[in-house]
Amino acid sequence: MCAHVLVAEDDELQAELIRRSLLAEGHTATVVHDGSAALEAVRRDRPDLVVLDLMLPVVDGFGVCRVLRRGDDIPVLMLTARAAEDDLLLGLELGADDYMTKPYSPRELMARIRTVLRRSGRAAGGRREDPVVRAAGIAVDPARHEVRCDGEPVECTPAEFQILLALVGEPERVFSRRQLLQCTRGFDRSSTERAVDVHIMNLRRKIEADPRRPVRLLTVFGVGYKLSGGRG
Repeated sequence: MCAHVLVAEDDELQAELIRRSLLAEGHTATVVHDGSAALEAVRRDRPDLVVLDLMLPVVDGFGVCRVLRRGDDIPVLMLTARAAEDDLLLGLELGADDYMTKPYSPRELMARIRTVLRRSGRAAGGRREDPVVRAAGIAVDPARHEVRCDGEPVECTPAEFQILLALVGEPERVFSRRQLLQCTRGFDRSSTERAVDVHIMNLRRKIEADPRRPVRLLTVFGVGYKLSGGRG
């Protein structure tokens, strides 16, 4: 999936590292160093994703995100040295699609970018890909809010749907409870990480032949959950 990514980062060395990593992945990139320039670049270039530092001059990252979310669905990945939980929660409340703290691994950043692009269905030039994601015999269609398991329709709550969408989008990846809880923002804002266990239990009743002996939705003890079975 090739995309055009806007990098809003005031540290020029960091910005160049991200730009080179994006180019190596086959993406194109525009780099700006302050929030005002970021907003102008969004209006001018219509990027497929914005990698957004929070501590930008002129307009900070929170301010940029507020403006973008007034009427734009461009995905935003916040990348910042501000690791406090309050900053993370504010970023997600403002509509960021992901939040990553510095120092970071460039490989992980590229993986997160791929995930956000896939979930948003965006490709280069603003084209939309097939929104249906499939793995382990499960098909999740975000556009129609439909789930099928082995071809049969499955009724899911909004929170269950978002958790399943994340798991199916990256089969075999282990998600922590906190990561899955973040998937439910806007639906389960008052929930704790333990609420994820309840959602998983309910999903197993719907997609497993024997919920007591799951073969798809697996527990990784001490870490979280993953979907096993591969794509398709």
